Amino acid sequence: MLAARLHLGPQRRLELDEVPVPEPGPDHVLIKVEAAGVCLSDVHLIDGTLTPLFLQGDVVTLGHEVAGTVHALGPGVTTARVGDRVVLQAGELRDGATFTRGVDYDGGWAEYTLARIDTLVPIPDDLPFEQACFIPDAVSTPWAAITATAEVKPAEPVGVWGVGGLGVHGVQLLRMIGAAPIIAVDPLPAARERALELGADLALDPADPELRQRIWAASETGLAAAFDFAGVAAVREQAVTCLAPQGRLVLVGLTDKPITIKGGTAFSFFQQQLRGHYGSRPEHVTELVRLRRLHRIDFARSVSAVLPLADAPKAVHALEAKEGNPIRLVLKP
Repeated sequence: MLAARLHLGPQRRLELDEVPVPEPGPDHVLIKVEAAGVCLSDVHLIDGTLTPLFLQGDVVTLGHEVAGTVHALGPGVTTARVGDRVVLQAGELRDGATFTRGVDYDGGWAEYTLARIDTLVPIPDDLPFEQACFIPDAVSTPWAAITATAEVKPAEPVGVWGVGGLGVHGVQLLRMIGAAPIIAVDPLPAARERALELGADLALDPADPELRQRIWAASETGLAAAFDFAGVAAVREQAVTCLAPQGRLVLVGLTDKPITIKGGTAFSFFQQQLRGHYGSRPEHVTELVRLRRLHRIDFARSVSAVLPLADAPKAVHALEAKEGNPIRLVLKP
């Protein structure tokens, strides 16, 4: 079968390889991949910003956002059936540590992939695979950041810095839970326009010299929560000046650079908080699938393009270069 694999070493490279179709063992099934999302984390794995922690060997099939059908059952598996439509959790727990699919073990940028049965999440028949695949991560990460880490409550004013693949879903989800007003901040005019279309009350350019005043005027009290989806120092420094007393700055975007807060005395005096966030838990994915089953949220506009698996390198380049300002590019074997 065809698989897009990351080869580690002095010169990291993404290659399209022909590899054997894997066979499922006990507690596993073989998944026929129908769709797999292309995430900025995949770009960072290729460029070396991120490195697998638990990978055995120096080659891995990328892809942690995966949807497909159960194709074959491992020995003794009775909780799944051939033909089941599923989305896969982005990782699994082993000996107290979280192993990430497509990072620490082979993922879904392939025609087939293995999945442990406790990572299968059934999806409704009316949810296209292309929209289901990125629920784990692209949607579940902002959902977990909003509901678990930031603990946003209805009617709380919030700010979203960076309206890309994660932030755009953050806007939708914040709208759904009743945060108000929702203020989006992004340097790209197209991203700001998109934020307004998807539920933001106000969209601002971070270069606006009156941004802080505009946010304070719109929120009246300052922001109860501000989300950094960009992982950029300038975002954090700007966002913290817009926080209300006891406001929370939530770091969702990943960076290997030092995290600094200017105005430390004011930060302490107003009892503001800095909260780190990473990924999501299994229940966040199942919650989102349930919400989609009840048509409380729609992911149709999130699919920017669907490309064949053989075009994985092109998809990575397009995402890295922000060609067409994509939300999610999806690979289809």
